[in-house]
Amino acid sequence: MAINVGDAAPDFELVDTNLKMRTLREFRGKNVVLAFFVAASSPVCEREMCTFRDSWKELSGMNAQVVAVSNDGPFANKAFAAQHSLEFPVLGDYTSGTIREYGVLMPDLLHVKGYNAAKRSVFVIDENGTVTYAWVSEDPLKEPDYGSIKEHLR
Repeated sequence: MAINVGDAAPDFELVDTNLKMRTLREFRGKNVVLAFFVAASSPVCEREMCTFRDSWKELSGMNAQVVAVSNDGPFANKAFAAQHSLEFPVLGDYTSGTIREYGVLMPDLLHVKGYNAAKRSVFVIDENGTVTYAWVSEDPLKEPDYGSIKEHLR
């Protein structure tokens, strides 16, 4: 079951592209745009993360911080972030623990047994750690409504 609007956002401790452990708590005081994506270097994920990258200045002006999470390891995420000049944290949930906790696990991706991924989903978490926006897609090819996210942050 996915996290809903009004819920307290579960904290996490996930590895970033520099092998540093990062937590949700460290972003308190900002609106966090927590974007779960399916897989580094997949075409739709590239478009999604590059859209967030290209909106960075506008989102920062809204006191927002993008944090991306996939079940890829830190080395795949590092190559992905470098290739696309992603300045926001890209975190690896290689055990899928946080993905499960947020209720966005997509088991058996592409019908490959045991190949788990995150459903493409976006949660906006306010400065106090409460979820104020939630979007979860069952279709890994569907991108979020970026305009809706920005409008919500305004």
